[in-house]
Amino acid sequence: MKHTNFLLVFLLWGAGLGAAAQYAKVSVVFDRLPELYPLAGAWVGLSVSFVGFVGIILGVVAGVLVSRIGYRRALLAALWGGAAISALQTFIPPFSAFLALRLLEGISHLALVVALPTLIAQVSAPRHRGFTLTLWGTFFGVAFALLAFLGMPLVARHGVAALFAAHAAYMAVFATILTVVVRPLPRTEPEELPSLRQLLDKHLTLYRSASIPAPAFGWLFYTFCFVAVLTVIPPYIAEADRTWVMGSMPLASILSSMTLGVWLMRYIAAVQVCILGFVTAAAAMLWLWIAPGLPLACLALAGCLGLIQGASFAAVPQLSGTATEQAQANGAMAQMGNLGNTLGTPVMALALASYGYQVLPLLVGTMLALGALVHVGMAARRRSGRSTAHGHSH
Repeated sequence: MKHTNFLLVFLLWGAGLGAAAQYAKVSVVFDRLPELYPLAGAWVGLSVSFVGFVGIILGVVAGVLVSRIGYRRALLAALWGGAAISALQTFIPPFSAFLALRLLEGISHLALVVALPTLIAQVSAPRHRGFTLTLWGTFFGVAFALLAFLGMPLVARHGVAALFAAHAAYMAVFATILTVVVRPLPRTEPEELPSLRQLLDKHLTLYRSASIPAPAFGWLFYTFCFVAVLTVIPPYIAEADRTWVMGSMPLASILSSMTLGVWLMRYIAAVQVCILGFVTAAAAMLWLWIAPGLPLACLALAGCLGLIQGASFAAVPQLSGTATEQAQANGAMAQMGNLGNTLGTPVMALALASYGYQVLPLLVGTMLALGALVHVGMAARRRSGRSTAHGHSH
């Protein structure tokens, strides 16, 4: 790609907001679900995490399948499917049916988070990928912010079903627009779908590689910390500051990734920006250890985490050459991201309940340090791989 199709990039990102809203729409109405499903009890929690389970189990598989089915076909099917599922949810079906729909929604979500960043990388000139993939990396934060600002008042006025209806309409609008504007990518993969055996082999080959899964391994540690910190930190922030700090943290991470992160990637590789983000975020956790709940330290943490957010997606095309490898890397990102999101909050909540606030900075700081070390280790493996390959060629 010599030129970047910025209109298409923004449209694909817009579709990504719909994908993130598949998570966010249930998170923001979570406190309303017990009145809709009074008999569900503690099982209500599954209505959020079910979307993620699909990604944990099928992440890499999705990367393989989406490249076989074709990015355009997978994208449009996932958007139309997502619109239909949200439309069905507006009827507030019985809880078991609601969970089944959430499982199907997980499949739609997974196809979107594999196909969209792969397509964005393909329609971006290499020099613009730092920007376009960092923009992609904001899709979760922006969707959560929009749903907090626009979705909550809608629910307050018209009920939960109205939010599901709005989401269905949003997905259908983007499906219609993208049907017109997205051209199919040239096929590199055979049409027939792989067998179970081949899929397991793909998993092994993928995770053995020193380059394709590297962004995903870092992403595991980032997602473990990000959602969990946002979930467990509010009680430690002074009540007068709590609302504005919680509203500003996702925005601070988006701002730093779109400004400082994009600027840094003009000079250093995306992986190095990730490492910088992990190290500085760990330092911010030390600050929160000394000064619990300090608003400035919370915003500094969010800003440092923002560097990881954008650079992790930008690292995918830097480390994976072909569209097929990029789809696999994005599948691995989805797999590790869902694993991190699923494990992070319960592990942190448990640690806090057992040991109190002092354990939070230690746990998160350790996870962030491990994220940096994983990237350093994988980079060393890539360098030694290159030098042995170089040695053989002489």
